[in-house]
Amino acid sequence: MVSLSKNKNKLIRSLSQKKYRDREGLFVVEGDKIVEEVLRDHRDSIDCIVSTHELNYTGIDCFLVSDQEMKQLTAFKTPSKILAVVRKPIFENQLDGLVVVLDDIQDPGNLGTIIRTSEWFGVKTIVCSKNTVDCFNPKVIQSSMGAIFRINIRYENLVEILPTKKHVYGALLEGNSIYNTQLNEDSFLIIGNEGNGISDEIKAFITTPVKIPQFGSSESLNAAIACGIFLSHFRA
Repeated sequence: MVSLSKNKNKLIRSLSQKKYRDREGLFVVEGDKIVEEVLRDHRDSIDCIVSTHELNYTGIDCFLVSDQEMKQLTAFKTPSKILAVVRKPIFENQLDGLVVVLDDIQDPGNLGTIIRTSEWFGVKTIVCSKNTVDCFNPKVIQSSMGAIFRINIRYENLVEILPTKKHVYGALLEGNSIYNTQLNEDSFLIIGNEGNGISDEIKAFITTPVKIPQFGSSESLNAAIACGIFLSHFRA
C-alpha cells in the first residue's frame, strides 16, 4: 500500500459536498461491512480504498493512512478504519409496480432508512423530488446499509411523474385508515416532508389519501417509520 497523496486526500474530502459528488461521479462509503459488500458485489465500481491497516486487493488502488488522516476524511464523528471511493451507479428508468415517492424529505437518516426499508419490501424504484436530500450523502449511504446499490433512485419533477399512474396514495392526517383501505400495488405511495407533510401542489395528484391511525398522544410519526408501516400493508 502507498500513502495518500495530497490531491487524493483533497478529492475524498470534497466528496462530502453534493456539487463535487455530482461533478466527479463519485461518492464515499465507510465501514467494514459496506466496503466488504461493495468489494463482493460491485468491485468494478471502486475507484480506490483507504484504510488504517495494510490491504492488498488485486486491481484496486489501496492507500494507507494514519488514524489522524482518517479523521480528516470521514463524514462522521467516529471514523471507520476503512472507506471506499465508489463510482455512482447508473439507475434504471422504470416505474413498474409499487413506487415510493418522496416529497422533499430532508433528513439523511430518514432517506437512508426509507431506501433500506423499501428494498426489504421489494420496491424497485424510489422517485424523489428535486429538493429531497441527495441519496449519495454519506449519512444516507450509512443508514441505507448497502441498499443504495439494489434500488433505483430518481430525482424528478413530481408534477410530471405522478400523472403516469392511476393509483396515487398519499400519507395525510385526513386520510382513510390504511387498515381499511383497498390497496393496488401498481401505484405511487407519497411520503411528505418531515415537518410540512405533502405539499399542496402534490396533494392535488393524490387519488387515495391514507393514514396510520393514532392510538397514543405522540405529536407525529417519523417519516421513515411511517413509510415502513404503509409498505407492510401493501405487501400483506
